[in-house]
Amino acid sequence: MEPNRFGDIAAFVSAVKAGSFTAAGRALGLTRSAVGKSIARLEARMAVRLLNRTTRKLSLTDEGLVAFERWRQILDDLDEVDTTMAQRRGQPSGTLRLTAPLSFGQRHVLPILDAYLKQWPDLRADIRFTDRCLDLVEEGVDVAVRIGVPKEDSQLLTRTVAWQQFATCASPEYLQRHGTPQVPADLYGHDKIAFLVGEKSSPWRFRTEAGLHLCEEPGRLNIDSSEAMLEGARAGFGLIHLPTYITGDDLRSGRLVEVLHDYRPPAEPIRIVYPSKRHLSPRVRGFIDLLVARWAQGVPWEAQG
Repeated sequence: MEPNRFGDIAAFVSAVKAGSFTAAGRALGLTRSAVGKSIARLEARMAVRLLNRTTRKLSLTDEGLVAFERWRQILDDLDEVDTTMAQRRGQPSGTLRLTAPLSFGQRHVLPILDAYLKQWPDLRADIRFTDRCLDLVEEGVDVAVRIGVPKEDSQLLTRTVAWQQFATCASPEYLQRHGTPQVPADLYGHDKIAFLVGEKSSPWRFRTEAGLHLCEEPGRLNIDSSEAMLEGARAGFGLIHLPTYITGDDLRSGRLVEVLHDYRPPAEPIRIVYPSKRHLSPRVRGFIDLLVARWAQGVPWEAQG
């Protein structure tokens, strides 16, 4: 095989993925002209046209599509060999791209990530703490922590690592002044601090013998921040209905008291999600292993009882 053959193939695959010779050159550290010459050599060698070139964009010919799919797989296989060797060395490096829900990520994912980065000095991390569901493949995210039942997606793998449990609670002072609700229907008329989604407050869900009970009465105070809701409950303003990963410390210390425990709604899975590559990079595998190990003996946020 000619010595520059793989370089020419890499230039072609990169150009198709990036959509232009210029962008491919930036990714490969080459000039636009060098990328164009690589593709011209491939076309001359194979005696076929691989790309239709216009002033606005590149498009594949039928022969180019066949070549692209095969060569892309070959290059992916080569990357997997590199990944396997790195796994044998066990040295995570590069940049870990991670996303997680805002409050949960800041409270319970960031400390694990901090420990992981301290363990591996050559590793960097880009984090997006957001409640928006990012497209991992489209946006180049390595791993996500998500809450809720997964949607079917053949491009993603998912692993349940914990559970989200909502609980209703208030300060002892509030309950002393207003009384303790015994059943979900008792909540009507109580001062509630509700989570604001758009222009509506999120309903509170309870499991009863008659089925799922929804308390959809607006809160007396409606806020779009779960952390602010927690502060309001601590101050005695009213009842809140939030996951125990937010309220767990307060419930354990007695700053807040849970009510309606027997009516807790069904728990929802907390999952690790990542693109379905055959081999995970050492940085992704190492982070997942550390997170699972930290939570293996019980998640840090669940209240007793």
